[in-house]
Amino acid sequence: MAAPLSPRAAATRQRILDAALTEFAANGLAGARVDEIATRADANKRMIYAHFGSKEELWLAVLETAYAAKRAEEHALETADLPPVEAMRALVRFNLRYTAAHPEFVALLNQENIHRAAYLKRSGAVPALYSPLLAALGAVLARGQREGVFRDGVDAMQLYVSILGLGHFYIANRHTLSTIFGAELHTEASLAAREAHIEEVVLGYLRP
Repeated sequence: MAAPLSPRAAATRQRILDAALTEFAANGLAGARVDEIATRADANKRMIYAHFGSKEELWLAVLETAYAAKRAEEHALETADLPPVEAMRALVRFNLRYTAAHPEFVALLNQENIHRAAYLKRSGAVPALYSPLLAALGAVLARGQREGVFRDGVDAMQLYVSILGLGHFYIANRHTLSTIFGAELHTEASLAAREAHIEEVVLGYLRP
């Protein structure tokens, strides 16, 4: 096990991660420059390589950090304490609003998909984050079934992917969709309308 970092080293590492997130989100892995990351982090290239080894390892660390941050907030919803319908509404709202508030997360995911998840496949940390999520969602579905508000036979993973897709596609494509439909999809009113629509779609699917 690696020795814990000193407070100063930990602060430097965090500055590098924050700077890299900004640079990678703007330019992707291929276009990002280590020199720019170093400047943003008020560090030097030697520190980056000392902490992360390479630009590719830094990219993976940024991905893992971004996924962990989202899951930490999602976990804080405490869906086990909510009635099943309210738990599902909370999950829908969270995922749409988080995606809207974190365009850098959307950019990272889009870039990693261009790489066919080549770097994410090396991560043991990210898949481990989602097993508890699916278990918690499965528990909500089971409670809803017992209470007669959700139908039987719902696959937790498929449902979660659908919730993500209904929100992520809207956020990731707001600029093109706004242009195509001549609508202002960037406004709070538009986001609230989308949120209500996704809730209705998901709960309609779950209705017995």
